[in-house]
Amino acid sequence: MTFIKKTLASSVALAVTAAMATAAQAEISDGEIRIGYLADMSGTYRDLAGPGGLEALRMAVEDFGGSVNGAPIQVFSADDRNSADVGANTVREWIDTRNVDMVAGLVASSVTIAVTRVLEENDGFGIVSASAASSITNEHCTPNHIHWVYDTYPLANGTAQAVVQQGGDTWFMLTADYAFGHALEGDVTRVVEENGGQIVGGVRHPFPTDDFSSYILQAQGSGAKIIGLANAGADTVNAINTASQFGVVEAGQQLAGLLVFLNDVHAMGLDATQGLLLTTGWYWNMDDEAREWAERYYERVGRMPTMVQAGIYSSTTHYLQAVEATGSDDPQTVREHMMRQPIHDFFARNGRLREDGRMVHDMYLARVKSPEESTHEWDLYEILTTIPAEEAYRPLSESQCKLVQN
Repeated sequence: MTFIKKTLASSVALAVTAAMATAAQAEISDGEIRIGYLADMSGTYRDLAGPGGLEALRMAVEDFGGSVNGAPIQVFSADDRNSADVGANTVREWIDTRNVDMVAGLVASSVTIAVTRVLEENDGFGIVSASAASSITNEHCTPNHIHWVYDTYPLANGTAQAVVQQGGDTWFMLTADYAFGHALEGDVTRVVEENGGQIVGGVRHPFPTDDFSSYILQAQGSGAKIIGLANAGADTVNAINTASQFGVVEAGQQLAGLLVFLNDVHAMGLDATQGLLLTTGWYWNMDDEAREWAERYYERVGRMPTMVQAGIYSSTTHYLQAVEATGSDDPQTVREHMMRQPIHDFFARNGRLREDGRMVHDMYLARVKSPEESTHEWDLYEILTTIPAEEAYRPLSESQCKLVQN
């Protein structure tokens, strides 16, 4: 009789577990989790996210087991070509014909702002990992997206503040002429002026730009101590290389790279970038957890990951955990659960999601090493200070986000 009772209890337990799994899967639309990765796969921003970011996403899916509560995870991707129209139309097509559950990647801020409007109109969901404009969770916030890795606010708080405090109190801004550049220029101007410095001039360049000669000449003519580069990717690399050709640093001016990625420093080399101050959300060699994941990534890709590529893995994992816990891929259900969970993994320290959709976490002020200090090809940064999460990002008291009750 005891054996029969135990057998019956086991059968009931198995039946309940099976029923729960079936119910959870029933709440997952189409019986699949469908993730669309949208990024610049071939242009200016290819190396900071691009195919490497897609590989990081696939790693997250594989590490999760390839399914959630029995529902398989499907991944597809597209090149947005840094076009807001292409990005928005791609996501509309994904929503209409592929029932995409989550849009990942998202690089150029102009593309992201267009895509998040589409997501809001269609009650979709997106995780922004590569865009920089702080407006994405400020005036352009929606209940249908979150912003994970970094934005222009901590970039200015970190790099610009450190440079001004070291005596770099007159600035000339060289700015990419679209949403990201405008946001970064505005945040840098605020920080420079709050710390007693002055913006003495500036010029905005088309995105992307190959020839920076005329812009660097204007910067030289301004007499500013600091030339602030409010651009990214290949534009930053081209601007720094042009400045080197024109002898800008030798003549007494200093460059401030306001959004510099690991791949940029690697491409230009330490001779050209040594001593450069930058702010980053993550660095592959900052601790054991970061190194362990980065070395796995390196084995697959053949290069160390940027903070964006690491952030794509982190955010995808957090999303999948929320789907698993709620048994649903409903955007608001998933978002609410994600907001309740603290974020502490190999990528984020002291991370949490705020009501404006901003994931706040510790940021880091770093200095590019000299060739003599570097011990191998990817040993590029020295972390100088940690910028605590609550100090790094725009305070909610200053928010223009419609989701924030001030």
